[in-house]
Amino acid sequence: MLAAHDILIEEGFGRLTVEAVSLRSGVGKPTIYRNWANASELAMAALMVDADSEILSDNRPLSEALQAQMRTIVTAFATTRGRQIALTLAASDPESEMTKAFRNRVILSSRENGRRLMIAAHERSEIEWPQNIEVLLDMIYAPVFYRLLVGHLPLDAEFARQVAEESMKLFRGGLAG
Repeated sequence: MLAAHDILIEEGFGRLTVEAVSLRSGVGKPTIYRNWANASELAMAALMVDADSEILSDNRPLSEALQAQMRTIVTAFATTRGRQIALTLAASDPESEMTKAFRNRVILSSRENGRRLMIAAHERSEIEWPQNIEVLLDMIYAPVFYRLLVGHLPLDAEFARQVAEESMKLFRGGLAG
């Protein structure tokens, strides 16, 4: 994964191929294909390389963990390469490999990590379990990806903080039950 991340950052999305990652890392292509279906999936995973490890590694309060997750997503896409990928996504066919990889490796993965954070918070009796977890997850993650793809306002650490803070209000409001 480190080799893919380095190629993505140094050379860009267009130069990240399974073969290039195999050569740089010394890992065979079949091993890479066991984990990622194609170079687009590998690129999205490489862009989000730090997302899972920091977020799910401790038992911080949900508000802190959610803020860390949002900051990680925002930081990944605030880079030059992240912005380039976002622009490419905006112009892509919804059924392209890249769009599917973004949906699976970034959006759905982020939502699943958020679900895990909520489960942990619920098990600690920190929050009540939401009545409609899918709607709540949409409400939490949609603003980040909307701002990423529309680009109407900055995607920065302050925005990440605000999304996490406003999201916590959802647990205290009508969606928790």
